[in-house]
Amino acid sequence: MTNIRVLIADDQVMVRQGFTVLLDAEPGIEVVGQAVDGADAVAKAAELRPDVVLMDIRMPGLGGIEATRRLTEPPASPDADVRVLILTTFDLDEYVYEALRAGASGFLLKDASAAELAHAVRVVATGDALLAPAVTRRLITEFARLTRVPRAPLKDRVGGLTERETEVLSLIAQGLSNAEIAGRLVVAEQTVKTHVGRILTKLALRDRTQAAVFAYESGLVRPAGR
Repeated sequence: MTNIRVLIADDQVMVRQGFTVLLDAEPGIEVVGQAVDGADAVAKAAELRPDVVLMDIRMPGLGGIEATRRLTEPPASPDADVRVLILTTFDLDEYVYEALRAGASGFLLKDASAAELAHAVRVVATGDALLAPAVTRRLITEFARLTRVPRAPLKDRVGGLTERETEVLSLIAQGLSNAEIAGRLVVAEQTVKTHVGRILTKLALRDRTQAAVFAYESGLVRPAGR
């Protein structure tokens, strides 16, 4: 099995070096480079082809949000598929919402432990589950509160899903894992994985985090109290 290749983008040298030491000590993970700002991250991602970019939001010059947008746009090369994991100091930083909309696959607090950091990288690399479900549920719910009116084009795209796929999408948006969805629907976990794959394909989404954001923005799922 090949290592997960990671690029760390942060304007603070101690953060870059600290995360590099932690990740390089993890089996199956390799830090292939460091970037000092968003522009540097975009350039080095093109050169080094990492699987995951750990991206700070607030950096001089090109910030993390715009860098994320540039990295996650449809690639010129079909084999270029980098995922972005946002680094933030606050779990409800307003900029994180924009980062998710820009194409980030998840986020991580900078005070995360080595185990949490490694887990986050592995989760984002596979796109297999929402990152840090308990925190991500709060994040996406708060993000959805900022979207007062469902976007019509997105509502139209939901119509292309089957009834069961729509049900699975709504559960993804609630932060449930494949195993939890399988238990809720009383089906095999592999069946859920198949549904998730079809949902991502039909909606042209990158991963589960983007699917959850889509569910809220389209109005399929409403935050509690709305």
